[in-house]
Amino acid sequence: MKGAWRAADIRAAEKTLMAKLPEGTLMQRAAAGLARRCAGLLQDRYGGVYGRTVLVLAGSGDNGGDAMYAGAALARRGADVRVIRLSDRIHGASYRALEAAGGRPLPGPPARIDLVIDGIVGIGGRGALRERAAEVVGEAAAATASDGGSPVVVAVDVPSGVDVDTGDVPDASAAVRADVTVTFGALKPAHVVGAAAVHSGLVDLVDIGLAEHLVTKPAVQVPDRTDIAGWWPSHGSTDDKYTRGVVGLATGSDNYPGAAVLSVAGALAGPTGYVRYAGTAAREIRERFPSVVCTDSVGSAGRAQAWVCGSGLGTDERAAAELRAVLAKPVPVILDADALTLLADGSMARPLREREAATVITPHDREFARIAGAEPGGDRVESALQLAAQMNAVVLLKGDRTIVAAPDGTAFANPTGSVALATAGTGDVLAGLLGSLLAAGLPAPHAALAAAYVHGLAGRVAAGSGPVVSPDVADALREAVVLATR
Repeated sequence: MKGAWRAADIRAAEKTLMAKLPEGTLMQRAAAGLARRCAGLLQDRYGGVYGRTVLVLAGSGDNGGDAMYAGAALARRGADVRVIRLSDRIHGASYRALEAAGGRPLPGPPARIDLVIDGIVGIGGRGALRERAAEVVGEAAAATASDGGSPVVVAVDVPSGVDVDTGDVPDASAAVRADVTVTFGALKPAHVVGAAAVHSGLVDLVDIGLAEHLVTKPAVQVPDRTDIAGWWPSHGSTDDKYTRGVVGLATGSDNYPGAAVLSVAGALAGPTGYVRYAGTAAREIRERFPSVVCTDSVGSAGRAQAWVCGSGLGTDERAAAELRAVLAKPVPVILDADALTLLADGSMARPLREREAATVITPHDREFARIAGAEPGGDRVESALQLAAQMNAVVLLKGDRTIVAAPDGTAFANPTGSVALATAGTGDVLAGLLGSLLAAGLPAPHAALAAAYVHGLAGRVAAGSGPVVSPDVADALREAVVLATR
């Protein structure tokens, strides 16, 4: 599991480490890693460093220093390095090193640039870029590379113009959009959540010896494939359909039978051995999935180790009664879509509050607003954590970087999000898969994170065949499970 730490925690760790090292050592380590990555990018795209035009955008402080020392290293390898100083307080030693290596100052970006190094602001930056810096960023992005394409943009530590601690981008039109971000010591929230994660591009973490000095809990944790594989339930030779877990689904309605089909498809791709369906779309379920046992209500469905409720359920009195029946079950439940709408008026507050088993809610931003009173805003992690504490529930906040927030204050970000999932019905598939994982015995935060991870992979698999609709995502789940767990 990777961690991402806030700026204050990074600063504290750097202070501890710098006290043990000769002055300037950390900057030299960072600059060396940055220069190495930039040289690799120039080699990969243009065939080498020599003769390539590199533009350094240098702000005040250590971020600009890292950029200029890296520029000096590239200049010594034959690159034509130019620098635009965007502060009167640039790092003096690095600027002198760049000049000595042949780097030249410029008032504005040239027409041809092969690679841009964004060293305007680092983890101490707050808010949108200043007007002059924003102008230069726009002009540099509009330049033409020697191969006729756009320049490669490399951000130093974080893209300038993003909020390091939240992942917000106050002014997307002015912020740097990097192809690669070279960061030092540890990931920051801006690399893994919110719009800033998109602006960061590919993130390359350079080890500068900081890890052992990060003594605080990370603000956000990010799973990798080994985490998902380790959590995914396995089956023994003595298992049967019941011991593998039974999941119940109170989803779909006369108006939205497709939601039932999609949620059941998601559940069947998971690790459980038995799926029960309770609702008015039983005919459609039987036709599509003959192994699923169907009844017309939660009350008549029999036992299950977890319940999924809400996808396409509707918001009438029958739907409300089914939600109350699910909330009364002493097993983990997932509340999705219409179930969240039914929660918004507060009438279910007491049965929700009195639950002892785990509850997982799966809102997108507008559903989040119905429950919390406002959309998540720029700090998606903190917003999700507040709602998780308020509801005593795990919150799976959907988005390009889906957030999973637990009532104990732990937050996770899913790294496999895909724009392919931004289509009707994919959330129904996710809810069913999540229910299967809960019924198989996975703790709620891990189940939510594993479901989001595999669901994201399924979106990517489906996108390989062209435009994606939700049945494509359901069909791709089995391949995605293999990719995540083998």
